[in-house]
Amino acid sequence: MAQVGFGVLGALGAERDGTALGLRGPRHRAVLARLIVARRRVVPVTRLVDDLWADPPPAALGALRTFVADLRRVLEPERPPRAPARLLATEGPGYVLRPEPQAVDAWRFETAVDEAAGLSAERALARLDAALALWRGPAYADHAEEDWTRAERTRLTELRLRAVEQRAGALLALGRAAQAVPDLRAHLADQPWREEAWRLLALALYRTGRQGEALAALREARAVLADGLGLDPGPALRRLEADVLAQDPALEADVPARGPVPDGGADASAARLWHRVASAYDRTVALGARARLESTVGLMRGLAVSGGAGLDAARAQRSAVIAGAEEYGDPELTARVIGAFDVPAIWTRSDDPGLAAGVVAAAERTLAALPAGDTAARCRLLATVALESRGTREPRAPRAAREAEAIARRLNDPALLAFALNGRFMQSCTRAGLAGERDAIGAELVALSARHGLVVHEVLGHLIRIQSACARGDFGAGDRHAAAARELSDRHELPLVGVFTAWYRALRSAAGGRRAEAETACRAAAAALPGAGMPGLEAGLLPLALLALRIADGEWCPAVDLDQDWGPYRPWVEPFALLAVGDTGAVRAALRALPPSPADLLYEARCCLEAVLAVGAGDREAMAGVRAGLLPAAGELAGAGSGLLSFGPVDRYLDALAG
Repeated sequence: MAQVGFGVLGALGAERDGTALGLRGPRHRAVLARLIVARRRVVPVTRLVDDLWADPPPAALGALRTFVADLRRVLEPERPPRAPARLLATEGPGYVLRPEPQAVDAWRFETAVDEAAGLSAERALARLDAALALWRGPAYADHAEEDWTRAERTRLTELRLRAVEQRAGALLALGRAAQAVPDLRAHLADQPWREEAWRLLALALYRTGRQGEALAALREARAVLADGLGLDPGPALRRLEADVLAQDPALEADVPARGPVPDGGADASAARLWHRVASAYDRTVALGARARLESTVGLMRGLAVSGGAGLDAARAQRSAVIAGAEEYGDPELTARVIGAFDVPAIWTRSDDPGLAAGVVAAAERTLAALPAGDTAARCRLLATVALESRGTREPRAPRAAREAEAIARRLNDPALLAFALNGRFMQSCTRAGLAGERDAIGAELVALSARHGLVVHEVLGHLIRIQSACARGDFGAGDRHAAAARELSDRHELPLVGVFTAWYRALRSAAGGRRAEAETACRAAAAALPGAGMPGLEAGLLPLALLALRIADGEWCPAVDLDQDWGPYRPWVEPFALLAVGDTGAVRAALRALPPSPADLLYEARCCLEAVLAVGAGDREAMAGVRAGLLPAAGELAGAGSGLLSFGPVDRYLDALAG
């Protein structure tokens, strides 16, 4: 199949196997540009009309359809008449353009810049040169005045400026400082307030033996910032000026054989510090020292909160580290190693049940070997038991959570209490209607963590309060906590927060009755889950969320596609296929064969599925049981306490079950 490519790093263009395509008039080009800006997401027809016309004429919708039809003929000339379009498709309430990831020059540029950060300096330089060569002019040059391009143009422009500076950093790392100087001067002529560019220029001048010019550049930067912005130079420029005056040997060119190109400034300083400290640790701490195990857990904790591959890597090593600690036969050491992994957890289903069971077993063995008494070690082990038993109905877990919390309060230790409260949160999903209890836990976590600088637990508290606000339908409170969580995550580099706030936005749209918007938001949120390191959250979530939208919208006998990955929710979904063909006897049998519903944040969602099935099958015994389970959540939004999805008001299901 022929490859269609698009160019937006300059005037809009399209080509097919290297041949330019005629895109006809300005409205056709605007439609295409608007769909590219959406990055493979559906743009509703109403939004397209508003974006294309300041004052839409009566025939705007018909004109838009004509523009789309014309574009389809240009982009897919081989498509048979009335065959569905594959590249510029109609989906739901609008249109979506689905080019390959490498078919848009801006997307290729972004990928190249991201990849260059992890390459050796030599390979990064080649990659950045090729990426910067993609630019033919300002991004979306022929739509520069449109509001709908503003955010994307700003983002791409900033990325290009960073790429220019990253390229200069690669030249410096290769010992080619003289080549970097003219490029940086040209860069600063257009962007005089880029502190990183001034830093790189001064460093390049110093490394070419021009110390006086390096100092002059730093003083020029100070004057430009003061005159133009009323600001003093940042820490990186001030530190560099002091180092140049002192002729610090660390300023000399360093040409690493491998490793990422530093962004410069604080990133470069952090990289140098990391290597120095790691080298000193290797030299001074014996290979068999117990301290290495405890240091390893600290690194794993940092990996886990970084999300994605870091979370996977930390999880993969955890059993081995605990086993290594147990080999010493020292329960105090083992307790410290197990308890130091106090990574905040928001989702109440385990990502690796086998690992979780192993950690709980090791914690219980260690508890049995520890002396009795209120100790931090005992508290951390009990909190670990509570946290790693999430989603189960082990009777020991709630008791462990309560005991850990009591010890932490008696010891008056804020960090211990935050960890123990996380364990209690994990054990607060044993029945419906506990959103208020969880909200109190979240409120205490926010206040405690803010007072004592426990940032990741403060974020956890805000996420918990988003969930409880959703259960109550209080989206004003939800918005405030979402904004606070995002602000903390941006400041402290906690990427997983965005996963949960994206699902919150989808739920908010659903609760507002905007089903099409909610479906699009659910798909966008789900697209961020692969690689986030949370399989316990990811499995089956998207089809369940879409099914919830349909049921909440009144489809009480929805058709289900059992070929989809329903994950742990499959036993509650399969009976819908039986209900669809009227086999109520089989539905009643399936209801009685359901496994016990896990004690997690989607307990009420599964109750709603059971309610629909029981009502559809006329199973009064099942109806009575489900109603009793749901009744404590009366007045809430069903399933919304998850912060992810909603089946609509609980009262609607209670009424149907009573009837």
